[in-house]
Amino acid sequence: MGKVLEGLKPEKVFYYFEEISKIPRCSGKEKQISDYLYNFAKSKNLEAIQDEHLNVIIKKPASKGYENAPTVMLQGHMDMVCEKNEGVDHDFDRDPIKLRIEDGFLYATETTLGADNGIGVAMAMAVLDSDLDHPALEVLITTDEEKGMTGADKLDGSLFKSKYLINLDSEEEGVFTAGCAGGSEIDFKIPLKIQDTKKSAYKICVKGLSGGHSGSDIHKEKGNANKILGRILYDLIDDADLFSIEGGSKTNAIPREANAVVTAEDSARLYEVVDKWNEILKNEYKSTDPDVRVTLTDLKEEVFPLEKDIFKKTTALISLIPVGVLSKSTEIDLVICSNNLGVITTDEKYIKVFNHPRSSVETLLTKDFTPAMEQLASVLGIECEKGSFYPGWEYAKESKIRDICIEAYRDLFKKEPIVSAIHAGLECGLLMDKIPGLDAISMGPDAYDAHSPNEHVSIESVGNIYKLLCEILKRIK
Repeated sequence: MGKVLEGLKPEKVFYYFEEISKIPRCSGKEKQISDYLYNFAKSKNLEAIQDEHLNVIIKKPASKGYENAPTVMLQGHMDMVCEKNEGVDHDFDRDPIKLRIEDGFLYATETTLGADNGIGVAMAMAVLDSDLDHPALEVLITTDEEKGMTGADKLDGSLFKSKYLINLDSEEEGVFTAGCAGGSEIDFKIPLKIQDTKKSAYKICVKGLSGGHSGSDIHKEKGNANKILGRILYDLIDDADLFSIEGGSKTNAIPREANAVVTAEDSARLYEVVDKWNEILKNEYKSTDPDVRVTLTDLKEEVFPLEKDIFKKTTALISLIPVGVLSKSTEIDLVICSNNLGVITTDEKYIKVFNHPRSSVETLLTKDFTPAMEQLASVLGIECEKGSFYPGWEYAKESKIRDICIEAYRDLFKKEPIVSAIHAGLECGLLMDKIPGLDAISMGPDAYDAHSPNEHVSIESVGNIYKLLCEILKRIK
């Protein structure tokens, strides 16, 4: 890959982002990027730790005159959500991300960009590879943030002396994040039973949806391909049988595509239903997902479909799982609780349905949503597995690092920043649990459509946020 980003300012941030983009780093597959970060630190003669979970900690001594300043942690995550458009020949385990510049924004080509959180990682590396004035630094780059924050969850907090945390995983310039939601996982398993007669197979696909982040985009009423497919299948329950169902690829991404293989004696009925649903969806999603469409393909083969009660349980489950915004604050414009039906798979034994609920109020998940889903599984006679709750980050009434950030922003850009809480998950809550007294803030450049192949980031905004980060560090004495 050539130097696509050569000449962009700030040079070191974009240089390191391009280097990161050459390295496979899907969640759960971070060995190569973890080794790269560790070796980078060693090449700069910096203290580095790579723990057994592949988290990387890099420590840099304070500049002259900053020896008595509180230690600052710069933090981001090395993994990325790996999504690509249908039919694209891209192997995330091997191929570099193909970067391109368009109208002042940085994009990937047909895949997610990985600016979430590669830009934050690149900023931290640029600070480490500089002669800026700053207090002692502890740079923490975690693993597996996108799937379950397991890197941060398994971190040894005793390795740190930091008093301030600057998380670099936010996506709006001029907005300081000072609180976020926690979350969990709720998974269902439907045991399969198969008919003993082969029937003609057809594939129904829902595609063309815009997708997005299951936290920051959940309030935008975007279409969920899994839910839409469930509605279509329910319409066919008396006219077809189900062979398999697949949808989505990440629990924290709103699914853009889903498909089911069905069998039927009368293909005319299938085409009739597909045509009807194309009209319905065109009207329902004309604002949020104007390109949504349903297709039907004759597979020209025969398969053994599942028994009818499995079809009925599957459609009932998909229909009854609530998705989107479940509750909002009555005081501010903030989602409190939500759920994303992110992934459906079929293997030799089960249809599996994976959900990622979020909430800034823990009991809304642990004492409301989760018990409701367990009861739903019991009624349907299927299995339910629940993940542990990762903590949110409660807004602090007083915060020294927040005050420093606000003042620096005002002085640099001559305008007032916004301080807010978000519904997406950040690792700050976990880190604050592990490091007593840690005072946190999160910031980042203008970035859009995270977790989708349309992900892009403003080049100018990256420069602004890096300038702000350097100024903040300079002021911590």
